[in-house]
Amino acid sequence: MTHTVTEHFSEQLSLRARALLRSLGAAVPEPGTLAARTPISGGVLLPLTASTPADVDAAIGRAATAFRSWRTVPAPVRAALVRRLAQLLVAHQDELAELVTLEAGKIGAEALGEVQEMIDVCEFAIGLSRQLYGVTMPSERPGHRLMETWHPLGVAGVISAFNFPVAVWSWNTAIALVCGDTVVWKPSETTPLTGLACHTLLRRAALDVGADPEVHQLVQGDAAVGEALVGDTRVALVSATGSVRMGATVAPRVAARFGRCLLELGGNNAAIVAPSADVELAVRGIVFAAAGTAGQRCTSLRRLIVHRSLVDELVERLTTAYDQLHVGNPLDDGVLVGPLINERAYIAMQAALLRAQEEGGEIVCGGSRVELIGEQAFYVRPALARMPRQSDLVCEETFAPILYILTYDDLDEAIALNNAVPQGLSSSIFTLDQREAEQFIAGSDCGITNVNIGTSGAEIGGAFGGEKHTGGGRESGSDSWKAYMRRATNTVNYSTELPLAQGIHFG
Repeated sequence: MTHTVTEHFSEQLSLRARALLRSLGAAVPEPGTLAARTPISGGVLLPLTASTPADVDAAIGRAATAFRSWRTVPAPVRAALVRRLAQLLVAHQDELAELVTLEAGKIGAEALGEVQEMIDVCEFAIGLSRQLYGVTMPSERPGHRLMETWHPLGVAGVISAFNFPVAVWSWNTAIALVCGDTVVWKPSETTPLTGLACHTLLRRAALDVGADPEVHQLVQGDAAVGEALVGDTRVALVSATGSVRMGATVAPRVAARFGRCLLELGGNNAAIVAPSADVELAVRGIVFAAAGTAGQRCTSLRRLIVHRSLVDELVERLTTAYDQLHVGNPLDDGVLVGPLINERAYIAMQAALLRAQEEGGEIVCGGSRVELIGEQAFYVRPALARMPRQSDLVCEETFAPILYILTYDDLDEAIALNNAVPQGLSSSIFTLDQREAEQFIAGSDCGITNVNIGTSGAEIGGAFGGEKHTGGGRESGSDSWKAYMRRATNTVNYSTELPLAQGIHFG
């Protein structure tokens, strides 16, 4: 595209973003220093105003005040707010998904899937509102009852990343609200418009059901805004999604003030392909996990550990599949791979591919830039790189569509390779041998361990998160709600005596 045509296209995208915000009920923001850009063209969608330190302080104050009354609302009644949010998400799924595509560059199917994930987690939270179970246990003292109860924690600060600009927010917010917490959300500075849209829908839901809209606050801006949120003692829980470097900064600051952290950080996910694998199934699972979202998922497949007897066949099949991937404008039909989020991501990808070659690797296919929509948009062909060993480069996470291919001879070796990276988010094995599958499930040190599917595409029913440098947090399903509440052990004496525990006699 010529400069003039690209500029015109960017203006069209900007107009579309304004129209989508209006259809979602959000006011078009006033111009400011924070620019919402689209990776589709690299152009500015809308300029808006970043939050100041005073804005962050005020937002936390409003959330802390709202918590005092919100915590006393019965959990099933709190769920009415989440139920109404789910209804609004259903009604506006297409518009919100398109806004996700404009800001994050996801293809339509993935963007719609992300909004569906929001709806699903709302449904999970609604059911959870009647299942915030404590436990009772026998007391050693006669006439006493011993039990544990769960209570709202306070203000939850949520810091989310660009690659799932709305789903991760909903994981935290739907569950936190049902648990009786209030929320202050800082979206990625790369995706501020989806943040504005979701905040608007939630406040509308609150007004529709008679809940206090102040239970949710939105702050926008760069790392300084996040730092203000992280350092405030009124924020009981900081749930942060992003890089390992970000987590290494957040965790000590929160710990220093004895707050709580829920961290979802990097992933360097591997799939093992065993000799017994259904190769056709494996190819489909590998391609989606490695190339989906242009390799910009925390669960994207980055390492492929293939049995030596199968590697040549599998590489040939994957090369054929990669050659057929349609890279292009995610708003167009038939596109499977959209753009990288920005130039920085492209530079990191090219640097990693150069290092791979310097370390004796072979770039089998992909890696080149696809010139589609001007100089400020960065489209690339997903890359396959055969590596002689698991080097320092392979142990790092590059947030781009690079799949490093390694070989193994026995399963213990493959599991050791899977585990020999700092991150521990997602892993998978393709095998029809049940013994191999069970050995892998027991041996992988990741928070997510799959059999005969790829590393990405988690359902909301299971707790999502990982170990080691991934941060140890768990969000979404299972008992992840416990992160958003505090536990109290209660002893009730309904006797006329005052016996002490452990049989102690005093006085």
